[in-house]
Amino acid sequence: MALHVVGNVCVDDTFYVERLPRPGETVNAVATMRGVGGKGANQAVAAARTGADVVFRAALGADPDAVFVRAALADELPLTGLVVLNKPTDRSTILVDRAGENVIITAAASAMAFDPTELSSRPGRGDYLLMQGNLGADITKACLDKARDRGTVTILNPSPLGSTPALPEANVIIVNAIEAEALSGCTDPVEAARRLSRGGTASVVVTLGAGGALCLDRGARDAEHIAAPVVTTVDTSGAGDVFAGVLSGCLARGLPLLAAVRIGVRAAAIAVTRRGTLAACPSRSEITALIHGPLRNLS
Repeated sequence: MALHVVGNVCVDDTFYVERLPRPGETVNAVATMRGVGGKGANQAVAAARTGADVVFRAALGADPDAVFVRAALADELPLTGLVVLNKPTDRSTILVDRAGENVIITAAASAMAFDPTELSSRPGRGDYLLMQGNLGADITKACLDKARDRGTVTILNPSPLGSTPALPEANVIIVNAIEAEALSGCTDPVEAARRLSRGGTASVVVTLGAGGALCLDRGARDAEHIAAPVVTTVDTSGAGDVFAGVLSGCLARGLPLLAAVRIGVRAAAIAVTRRGTLAACPSRSEITALIHGPLRNLS
């Protein structure tokens, strides 16, 4: 069983500041970092570090930033799924304050022009497909629909939400509390999960930051709350991607959803103690320890 991650990849320029600027204000950074990110790439690498067989598809430009991206991913993932478009490679600017909270702005010309439905290699029966909200809404829906028709297990992390958010059908939905409210119209995360489950036909996971996550498995009446370990937060950017990638990789390896959520929560807790997006992702050995530790037999 392969996990196909279809999404975006970009170059992240991160600025660490004492506090986020107010409108019209300039603040000086105390440190900076440049690395590879993008929700698709972050999740693909996190999934690959679980030991899952990962196929990653995304678009790059024909520019020096693309060379930088390929070099960073070469030891993590096969690069055969990266296509070159006549667009600039996507870039993100990230501001992180001293409490670890962040704001992100992304230039996404390559992601928005990418049409993975044109690729010949596609997920099949028994495979898994993980997508985010970085591609065009119509493209995302088309990919999910075609994969589901072929018997692929579909996983959707619809972030970032569009200006008029709509939720395509997927077998597993991963959202944070803000996204859950926007998509369901409900402020209570448990009730939001119920509404997003389409009458119990989909599994829904709502991440709660330092509060852990809620897991409403397909057909279950009640959601399970998974607490997060107490850690000192340095940088929250990319933690949600670590969670989604690790969860999806664990599912592709055959773990039940609740165990995958527990492992994902703990992997994300490691990520927030480090700076960067992809750079903060736990190592293969750290994720292996989570998978084969006491959590392995939880369901």
